[in-house]
Amino acid sequence: MKQVKKNIPRLRFPGFIDDWEQHKVTELGEIYIGLVTTMTSHYTDQGALLIRNSDIKDGRFEFGDNPIYLDDEFAKQNASRKHKVGDVITVHTGDIGTSSVITEKEAGSIGFATIVTRPNKDKITSDYLCAYLNTDTHKNFAMNISTGDGRNNYNLKDYYECVVPVPSIDEQKKISSFIDGLNNLIILHQRKLDQIKEYRNGMLQKMFPKEGETVPEVRFAGYTDDWEQRKLGESLSFLKDGTHGTHADSIEGPLLLSAKNIKGGNIIWDDSDRRISQEEYNKIHSNFSLKAGDVLLTIVGSIGETAILRDSTGLTFQRSVAFLRPCDKVLSEFLHTAIQTPAFQKELESRKSTSAQPGIYLGDLAEMPFSFPTQIEEQGQIGGFFEMLDETITLHQRKIEAMKEYKKGLLQQMFV
Repeated sequence: MKQVKKNIPRLRFPGFIDDWEQHKVTELGEIYIGLVTTMTSHYTDQGALLIRNSDIKDGRFEFGDNPIYLDDEFAKQNASRKHKVGDVITVHTGDIGTSSVITEKEAGSIGFATIVTRPNKDKITSDYLCAYLNTDTHKNFAMNISTGDGRNNYNLKDYYECVVPVPSIDEQKKISSFIDGLNNLIILHQRKLDQIKEYRNGMLQKMFPKEGETVPEVRFAGYTDDWEQRKLGESLSFLKDGTHGTHADSIEGPLLLSAKNIKGGNIIWDDSDRRISQEEYNKIHSNFSLKAGDVLLTIVGSIGETAILRDSTGLTFQRSVAFLRPCDKVLSEFLHTAIQTPAFQKELESRKSTSAQPGIYLGDLAEMPFSFPTQIEEQGQIGGFFEMLDETITLHQRKIEAMKEYKKGLLQQMFV
């Protein structure tokens, strides 16, 4: 009788046919927890690198611009806790289960409340173990076992219960090498995205006049006139009659837009968003109506988010959002961009009320200084330039998300 193979993944590299083994992680290497003692008094600019849970990402470490080091004397006293090349470091608190491998760059570092696994090289490779620990299968296990009684930590005794599917060393190397290639591709695209965002932020500062100046540092060719400077309320009109949101909910009525729907330059809806009855909608809109081209600005809670209304059909809004309607001297696209500048955001912050929930009164908003080119064509070029950058950013973000989903799907099929 033909033996039925078990414990094999759905997707596999050619040439591998053996069943996978199942081992508790405790059978695969030495495990210990990072230091849990207070050590802030030992922080320094050089010495032994400190790895915190927040520094651990999927297959890599991110320390930011200011890594933390421990002085040599303290590190010497805790030499037994120093990481070696190949150690797998796993998040104990936070994004539990997420793991990365110590390389030459991090060798000699010390972890703060991190889970450390030093694999037995005869049984499992570091990169393979790391790849498995970063799968949804393991992370879901970690979350379920760690939060069953209300805890938020992936404790050692919970981690000891983790069962790892283990193929041959050669197959482990194939799998981890493939995943490493995917990770590097994702990182490359993420760096490109970060560069574009940084460039965009720089241009937001350079293409608008600095405080006390009437022309920007960077300008499209052919424009030399001073920018016009007015109060915001003199340059556009505000819609003031948004509802307080106390109306009864309706299943199929017009959507009720609030500050939470404005994010990253877009209007975002989901199933939790409220609707009101058509009767209530008609009553509210007897005093005003929204128009395509109105610029949204959040003025309660998360202040300063903005988007352009492209379609006003079946839509009303709560007073956490201000609708700014440009006059014939100001383009919507330019206003939308101007709101995102550091200078405008700083002005918003300075006018924020100190009540229980942060907010800005429309009267204070109307008093804000506002500069714009006198030529509509220049406004159009500025707005179009940033719209192009935003579209490029969105494309990169979608590509990264698509690659992550592709990786996620493959991981589900490449592990037992």
